[in-house]
This record gives sequence, C-alpha cells and structure tokens, in this order.
Amino acid sequence: MEDDEGGAMAEEAIVANGGEEEERRGSKAMVSSEQIDVEAYAALYTGHTKVIRLFFIADHCGNEAVQVEALRMAHDEIKKTENTQLHREVVQKIGGRLGPEYGLDQAWVDAIEHRFQLKKDKLENELSGYKTNLIKESIRMGFNDFGDFYYAHGHLGEAFKSYVRTRDYCTSSKHIIHMCLNVILVSIEMGQFMHVSNYVGKAEQTPEVQDPIIVAKLRCALGLAHLEAKHYKLAARKFLDTNPELGNNYTEVIAPQDVATYGGLCALACFDRTELKNKVIDNINFRNFLELVPEIRELIHDFYASRYASCLEYLENLKPNLLLDIHLHDHVETLYDQIRHKAIIQYTHPFISVDLHTMASAFKTTVAGLQKELEALITDNQIQARIDSHNKILYARHADQRNTTFQRVLQNGSEFEREVHAMLLRANLIKHEYTNRASKKL
Repeated sequence: MEDDEGGAMAEEAIVANGGEEEERRGSKAMVSSEQIDVEAYAALYTGHTKVIRLFFIADHCGNEAVQVEALRMAHDEIKKTENTQLHREVVQKIGGRLGPEYGLDQAWVDAIEHRFQLKKDKLENELSGYKTNLIKESIRMGFNDFGDFYYAHGHLGEAFKSYVRTRDYCTSSKHIIHMCLNVILVSIEMGQFMHVSNYVGKAEQTPEVQDPIIVAKLRCALGLAHLEAKHYKLAARKFLDTNPELGNNYTEVIAPQDVATYGGLCALACFDRTELKNKVIDNINFRNFLELVPEIRELIHDFYASRYASCLEYLENLKPNLLLDIHLHDHVETLYDQIRHKAIIQYTHPFISVDLHTMASAFKTTVAGLQKELEALITDNQIQARIDSHNKILYARHADQRNTTFQRVLQNGSEFEREVHAMLLRANLIKHEYTNRASKKL
C-alpha cells in the first residue's frame, strides 16, 4: 500500500518547514488598542483561530490591560483543549502577571501527553489493521482520525500529512470535499496559502459541490489566499460573492463580520465607481454582511457619495482595530493609501481647477502634505493636471475635444473611403464574371 500513497506523500514535503503564523508575519510596531472589546471580538471565533487571534492582539497592542486580558482569555480557552504546546506558550507570555493559577499546569500537561501517546498507539494499530485488510474506506477514515488527532494537539504539520494521505482513498465527491476543507483549515493556520488556493481549486472541480455553506467556505478561504498575496481585487470578488448562508458556520477560520470588512475595504481600494455601485452597494447578498459592520457600510456609501471627509474619518476610527486583525494587519496601510488616492483622483476629476486649501480641508490634511500626494499621483500619471505652487491651485489638463473630434471624423472618412473602394472592386469582379472565367481556364 505504500506505492498507493506516493502521490499524496510528494506534496507533504512542501510544508515540512512551515513556520508559525506569528513568525511568518514578523514583528510589527505596537498599535493603540483602546477601542477594541477583546471579549466581544473573541466571541466571534472558535477553535485554534480564537487563541491565535488573542495571541496576536496581545503581541501587537500597546495597552497593558488589553494585553493581559487577551492572554487570560487565551489561557482559559487553551485549557478546554488538548494543546499543551499552546499552554506552554501562553504561560510564558503571561509571565506570572495573573498569579499562580495562570502558571504552568504540569499535572494537566503530563495527563494530556500520556493520553496523547496512548491514543496515538491505538490509532496506529487500527490503521495498520485497515491497511492489512485493504479496505479503502477504513484506511481513509484511519488517516482522517490521525489528522483530527494531530490537529487537536497542535501538530499542524503531521495533521496536514494525514489529511493529504486520505486523498488516495476517497471514493466519492463528499470525501474529496471533506479532505479539501480539512487541508485548507490546517494550511490557513500554518500560513501556507498556496495550498489553500490549490485545494480550493480541487474542491471546486469536484462534482456535486452544491451546498451553499461549503461554497461560501471555499470562497472565503480563497479570498484570504488572495488577500495574503495582495491580489486585493480578486479577494474583493470572492468575499462579495460569499453567500450569507455562511453565517457562523466557519468561525474556526473567519467571522461574517470579517467578510464585510475584508470585502468592503478591498473593493474600495480596487473597484471603480460603476463596480462599487453594482457589486457592492447594490449587492443584496453582501448587504447582509455589511449590516453586521455599520461602519464599513457607511464609509462605502460616503465614498460613493463623495463625502470624503466622513469616509476618511470612519477609516481613521477603524484603523486601530484593523491593525489588530491577524489577516488584515499587513495590508491596512496599503489599502488605506489606495483608498485615499482613489478619493483624491475622484475629487479632482470633475473640475478644471481646484483650490488646494479647500481640498486639504476636505481630506483632513495640510496644503503641503496634499501637494506632495498630488505630485506623486501626477508623476504616476494617475491625475492629468499641473500645480500652481504659488497660488496653490490644481489645474486639470483636459484633452482638446475639438481637435480630437476632427481627428476622429478624418479617420472615419478614410475608413469609409477604403470600404467603398473595396465594395466597387467586388462589384466589378462579379459583373465581369472574373471568378467564373478563372475557374474555366483551370
């Protein structure tokens, strides 16, 4: 049976050196966390992601009270699991600040590790028996049990290998989809988003993928992969296409509030006005997600209505919390810059000239700062304009419409003349039966 596992084992080696989520993202500057309600935030999630997100908040917030609260909640959540590795990590992070009851529980660790070894031996014996009997369904379930077992104890690399090995023993579309969802879950936690994209593709190619909840999960997972790769427009499309039936069925990865936040910000950064209207504001399905995050809904409407001061104020208020989001943290500055640049371009587009003092007031910045932003956009050819630095006025460079019209008329006339000559030539050939005579000579 080892040969049957060759295809799956080849893929296992790719994640042999998969790092922890926090190491992959690197250390970042501390951010203010006065606005975040840690308890309400943590309640949106379940499983490992709840603990990982609490760790992320503790590591990146600049508020001692919030940090301690996040670690306390993470500790309590870990004690409900069998993950001794996370228990040691949270105890180290707490560093005795919460008293002896939040120290290392060696008795609990020893009991968990003893049960771990007993269950591992049991699963190995069962799987060996399944392989001897050559029953594919039993072997698949054996590897799947091993994957669940390793995942529960925090051994993500081993869990990934076990889930992948079930692929060679899947006998139905349901089995393949189940395998893909397990691999996607582990890959997201390991930060291996290339695998996320691959296995979403495998699941989507599987016949009978009709369950709206499964489809929504796959779209969210692929949206996260695109977000991680900085393909913001693709990420926006996936989140916007997510069915509201997702609800709270994928809280081990993402909350419905995240769908609204990720999708809304990516759409603002990348979509033009038409797309923003048709795919976001008029999107009935996505509207259900936006209702969960009124701030995102309002800033999108403000942006579309050219109420830029209000829009940018919403963004500024949301920024501290967004910087504490494990998936969005690395992209906040880029998305904010793109949204701001789009707002500036949109503001200047209708006018022949713009007073920089008025515009600076609308964008909550200084005239000097605004001038630098405009200079960068003009240099990048995103705005066709020139700046009168003395009078602080932006003059648009509109194309000469009269000259453009004349050129278009001349071009149309030339094309018409060419088409008439071609028609006359064809008519003369037909009239003199040139084609028939040539055929008779042959």
